[in-house]
Amino acid sequence: MTSPALTRTDLVLAMTGASGAPYAVGLLRALCQAGRTVHLTISPSGAQVLREELDIAVALGRGAFDPAAFGNLGGGRVVYHAHDDFSAGIASGSFLTAGMVVAPCSMSTLASIAHGITTNLITRAADVHLKERRRLILVPRETPLSLVHLENMLAATRAGAVVLPAMPGWYHRPRSLDDLVAFVVGRICDQLGLDNRLIDRWGAPAPPDVI
Repeated sequence: MTSPALTRTDLVLAMTGASGAPYAVGLLRALCQAGRTVHLTISPSGAQVLREELDIAVALGRGAFDPAAFGNLGGGRVVYHAHDDFSAGIASGSFLTAGMVVAPCSMSTLASIAHGITTNLITRAADVHLKERRRLILVPRETPLSLVHLENMLAATRAGAVVLPAMPGWYHRPRSLDDLVAFVVGRICDQLGLDNRLIDRWGAPAPPDVI
């Protein structure tokens, strides 16, 4: 029997304060173009990175967020939750989703998730996905990595998360920064079970009629 959590199409996307905002925005657009409902939450540091790396200004207050800041998002739906709003549905395991992505994932957020510290909605929602055995994908972007970082990644993996560093490949011969972003976004979509043709697959043509 299929788990009820896997029959829901809603997904959670959290943006935190690591460098790599283009990956988060690219993923948000891909999920919306796939027709998914995306429950979005952004930390204050994540908003700062969006502003500094992409000139995207977002208001994080409840009722103040405007998804139009991200441009044309296609056919999906974005439901915004303030990062300190523990009354949001995604703070509870009874709210079914098909998975959660933290992209980019700061080392501070990674550490909190790895050790069950839930001081905001992002870490609480991640904790929910771990305890409910749902897909949780963490996309760190940091270099070099300290022993503390590596041990936190190991702890998160042992807890059930997928650690997917923002490390684009080169075998598809990227011609632009967008190609490098698409590679990482495509691999995240793979982990979520979303068909996509954002990347050239080794030894196989891209599937038809998908993202």
